Amino acid sequence: MKGLILCAGKGTRLQPFSNAKPKVLLPVANKPIIYYCIEKLVELDIYEIGIVIRPDHLALFMEEVGTGEQWGAQITFIFQYHALGIADAVGQAEAFIDNDPFMLLLGDNLMMQSLKPLCHAVIQEKHEAAILLGQVSNPADFGIAEVAGNRIVGLEEKPAFPKSNLAVLGAYAFTSVIFKAIHAIAPSPRGEYEITDAIQWLIDTGCSVVYLETAEHFSDVGTMERWLEANCWMLQLMEKTGLPDGRKLDGCTLIPPVLIDPSSELKDCVIGPYVSIGPNVKLQQCTIENSILLESVNLQSGPYTVMNSIMSTQSVFVLKTGGLYE
Repeated sequence: MKGLILCAGKGTRLQPFSNAKPKVLLPVANKPIIYYCIEKLVELDIYEIGIVIRPDHLALFMEEVGTGEQWGAQITFIFQYHALGIADAVGQAEAFIDNDPFMLLLGDNLMMQSLKPLCHAVIQEKHEAAILLGQVSNPADFGIAEVAGNRIVGLEEKPAFPKSNLAVLGAYAFTSVIFKAIHAIAPSPRGEYEITDAIQWLIDTGCSVVYLETAEHFSDVGTMERWLEANCWMLQLMEKTGLPDGRKLDGCTLIPPVLIDPSSELKDCVIGPYVSIGPNVKLQQCTIENSILLESVNLQSGPYTVMNSIMSTQSVFVLKTGGLYE
């Protein structure tokens, strides 16, 4: 079985931070988002991985991801030249996938659920597709599934009047028949080839499409707010496993969970909870809570209070619900 991760999205809602690098290379708990996806595939013993990217991002991905050696994987970069939707992005990988079954992940989605049942459904049980679903409170923002028994019988992309609140969560297992579906569908009204339309084609032509419903936490890191939420979530998980940074910092108080890159220098600060601090950050007399500080941020002529914020050397985002940066 092969793996495919889609990373060619524009990341418009994460601008200006996504102007410097693709959103899947932005960090959650000091680790690029795409690393979590690669690790998810390696957990499934999937080591032959294709990553679909924009051609102009190749150098950035080579620098951050490389050829996959750090995971014992073999990574192939595949270009999507035009932003024509998820199904089109999958279609660009047809030669890479060949006739193998494959696991598809959206590169900006994080999830705790084991994906082994999806693999089993396609490889052992011989279904043509298996999809991860989860209950959401805002179904109009997702692809939504209609189910009967263990089968998916209908799919809609961001429907105005959803038939359920079971959302497609960005993890799919397919056989190569999905490429036949992609070739058969037409663009949607928004001009994109939708993966929901391709899966609906499978259903309409008699293919078996099953699902796994998860109650585990999941996150789509597609907005600033969800980026902060995902960071909080991952830091909480790391606290439970004893991973937060435990170094003594000069005159600093750490309120876990926090994660501080070893190259950063802090003095007389109160940090936490829910703070990740990237490489080469310099802080003095700062109080920071529920925030992400990216590489090389410098705040040394304080005092400063930073709350509910994302900071780089060039940009600051403050969540409207009470963020403060002085």
